[in-house]
Amino acid sequence: MIELFISETCPYSRKVMDFMEKESIKYEKRDITEPENHKRLMELGGMHQVPFLYDEDYGVSMYESDDIIKYLTTRC
Repeated sequence: MIELFISETCPYSRKVMDFMEKESIKYEKRDITEPENHKRLMELGGMHQVPFLYDEDYGVSMYESDDIIKYLTTRC
């Protein structure tokens, strides 16, 4: 399952979410304003930065909206 860590006010998060919705890519949205999501983001990525994608099925984790979209284009 793909997890996407976001902030609703972040335009880069919105860019990735819009792409995923347009392409009908299923994912779990993790808003980092919730403490448990922020904690998980720090455990997985180590930086307080969004968007952050974690794809457990393929062992992939990454920041940067353009990189995430490029990865999703090739994976899905």
